Amino acid sequence: MSKQVKVFVGTTKGGFVFTSDAARKKWQMSDIQFKSWNVMHMQLDPRDQRLHAAVNHNVYGPTTHYSDDLGKTWTQAKQVPLLPRASLSGRPPSTVEEAFRTEGGESLQSIPEKMIKVWNITPGRVEEPGVLYAGAQPASLFVSRDRGETWQINEGFYDHPHRGTLFPGNGGFCLHTIMLDPSNLKRMYIAMSTGGCYRTDDGGQTWKPFNKNVRADFSPDKFPEYGQCVHKMAMHPSLPNLLYQQNHCGVYRSDNAGEDWIDIGEGKLPSRFGFPIAVHPTDPKTIYIVLEESDEFRMSVDGKFGVWRSRNAGETWQRISEGLPERAYLDVLREAMATDSFEDAGIYIGSNTGQLFYSRDSGDRWELLADFLPPIQSVEVAVIE
Repeated sequence: MSKQVKVFVGTTKGGFVFTSDAARKKWQMSDIQFKSWNVMHMQLDPRDQRLHAAVNHNVYGPTTHYSDDLGKTWTQAKQVPLLPRASLSGRPPSTVEEAFRTEGGESLQSIPEKMIKVWNITPGRVEEPGVLYAGAQPASLFVSRDRGETWQINEGFYDHPHRGTLFPGNGGFCLHTIMLDPSNLKRMYIAMSTGGCYRTDDGGQTWKPFNKNVRADFSPDKFPEYGQCVHKMAMHPSLPNLLYQQNHCGVYRSDNAGEDWIDIGEGKLPSRFGFPIAVHPTDPKTIYIVLEESDEFRMSVDGKFGVWRSRNAGETWQRISEGLPERAYLDVLREAMATDSFEDAGIYIGSNTGQLFYSRDSGDRWELLADFLPPIQSVEVAVIE
């Protein structure tokens, strides 16, 4: 059976599915999914081919859906994530979201839209069938053990003593990154804006911050234990101790599972600010980022859109832009970069002005896959046999 490539694009006005064969030259575009809904993320679970979506509506609120026919029809989760009324330790409410809870738990759907969102959905490991993880705003981690039918909050992180001292970034107080260590079933990472990177080594019962050497220029303490603004993190499953992050204040690498971080952008890149980061599917030392001028000027550096690639884990960088617009003031959000699984990797990037760019040769040359979409919030790719 020939391979199909599926690109799942979430936008502020709905979702789209683009389909091609392994050549990735001609694409078919689906009808709009969740018309007029804010589609934060769509992710295919490779274990059972169930497609999951994190969606939000200004009137109806946020929820999750799933599809068993690759987006032709959708089913809403039976029970959406719930926030407990108070902290699980019984301490007084200390953050904005805790002030919005009611007796018996509060559904995500009944919180004002700007207060709560499901940001992304991450399939569990092969060894944990039926398990999915979801990151939400305000920063919280949920788990489903029934393929997305119902969700429960991770109590260990929700009741963390740091919670009351954290604060929202510009995009909200969001838990946007969930990374599972494929070699250690008890270890996983989460990252927040703001809050930083946290790791668990006991299956989510307890969490510790892992942010050594990561800057927080907006803080009085420039190198705090926690409180950094991680924009996105990435890992290659073949080297799970090798981690990367694009941060509000630079690009970093950890060679020891987050125990400490190395600045891999200082003096090498024209900016310290950007959102997405991705790893080549077959080479864990090849990484991709998109930079913006600064926190203040969130647009392409010098008005020239480009992608930066490193083939040696951030030791050196190359700007690649063949086929990309010469003059463009674009913004690429944290979830809007993804790769497929081919050796000649497809790299896919969505912009806030509705363009979907892609490369079929690991970034050497770029093409326009789609234009005139609503602002793109997320891009995910799946290769289906």
